[in-house]
Amino acid sequence: MNASGTPFSTLIRTASHQQHTEAETSTFMGDLLGGRLGVDAYARYTEQLWFVYRALEDGARELAGDPVAGPFIRPELLRLPALERDLAHLRGAEWRGTLAALPATQAYAARVAECARTWPGGYVAHHYTRYLGDLSGGQIIRGRAERTWGFARKGDGVRFYVFEGIANPAAFKRGYREALDRLGVDDLERQRVVAECRRAFLLNTAVFGALGEEFPLSA
Repeated sequence: MNASGTPFSTLIRTASHQQHTEAETSTFMGDLLGGRLGVDAYARYTEQLWFVYRALEDGARELAGDPVAGPFIRPELLRLPALERDLAHLRGAEWRGTLAALPATQAYAARVAECARTWPGGYVAHHYTRYLGDLSGGQIIRGRAERTWGFARKGDGVRFYVFEGIANPAAFKRGYREALDRLGVDDLERQRVVAECRRAFLLNTAVFGALGEEFPLSA
């Protein structure tokens, strides 16, 4: 609880609602999920995710024992192996040779890495926005991708969205939010974490904007 008595998990969700909505309703994501873009756009988006999750999961190794960030770092959340399998399916065995981060993606990944190095609370903000989003709205993306581009259900191409180690996503998310409520920092630090959560959504929205410029719909 914070001084107002509101659970922190509620505070962080409501305080970042506007930025979350802007990210979810970006033109690029709308076009992608609406089936108006080809599989190449989906593959390019998946490439950008690789850079962000590399920063997140490199940071996870360093922060596993940290009293603030450590409780959120769970092996069943790790996404890089699944992302790499998806990229091999989408781009071929030599996918690493063609991997390229957009400037917006570089900025996003750099901020995640900076928080991992210097500010565990900020790292938690990025961890929360990514992984809880993957367990929620990410499942909508998986279903649309399977239908639009013919990927096998929960197979290569969409494995990023499949959490094989989490049998009950609803219970896992509930436990995650309870950990947020127990976050061992004062109210001022919690406000800083909320601000970083907003920043994380804005960084993500910037990536969508850059992808939208790269994959404009024909008039």
